Amino acid sequence: MPQDQIQASNRPNHVAVIMDGNGRWAQQRGLPRLAGHRAGTENVRRTIEIFSDENIPYLTLYAFSTENWGRPQPEVNGLLQILAEMIDKETENLCRKGVRLLHLGRMEGLSTELQQSVRRAVERTRENTKINVCVAFNYGGRAEILDAVRAILEEGASPSDVNEDLFSRHLYTSGLPDPDLIIRTGGEMRLSNFLIWQAAYAEYYSTPVYWPAFGLEDVQQALLAYAQRQRRFGGL
Repeated sequence: MPQDQIQASNRPNHVAVIMDGNGRWAQQRGLPRLAGHRAGTENVRRTIEIFSDENIPYLTLYAFSTENWGRPQPEVNGLLQILAEMIDKETENLCRKGVRLLHLGRMEGLSTELQQSVRRAVERTRENTKINVCVAFNYGGRAEILDAVRAILEEGASPSDVNEDLFSRHLYTSGLPDPDLIIRTGGEMRLSNFLIWQAAYAEYYSTPVYWPAFGLEDVQQALLAYAQRQRRFGGL
């Protein structure tokens, strides 16, 4: 099925991407790992534009996990600095292109300056409608579930009140559709604590291409693979 023949009904409404392989991309080139993270961060803007041009209304990018804090401190500090620079540098450009930015994850643990940058970007772009881009930043799927449980308990809900709808409303993704397609770059075959509630019926696509090199052709191959699958959601 050629890319231009994929019908709108066969396109995902929400694509989530596990952006993996920055370090390996750098090592292949004899560069430090932070050079890979910088190249990967620079690819975020290009990828958002590609998915926007492909008329995908929701895109979620896994930028920094709660487990990433366990990496060597210089790498963590450098990665956070690169992400902060990207937010400040690209917000106005993304706003002009109709991108609405949202944050998924915990603010706790981030510097005051970085928290302010994230909030400014979300507020600055909140009226945009071309594409909704969720940046999962200091995000963990288990942490999200625990936060939702705590919030429900704090509200005093009784056990009989708890159902999937109530639980979903207390997740970071409240009000957003579940992902239809999850793409992982770098060749690995695991979810890595990413959207583990929301991805219950998502289609999964893994590519060996490292994130800094992930581009238009790779996006189109993933969308084509998705269009050829039959989603049954547990039925026949």
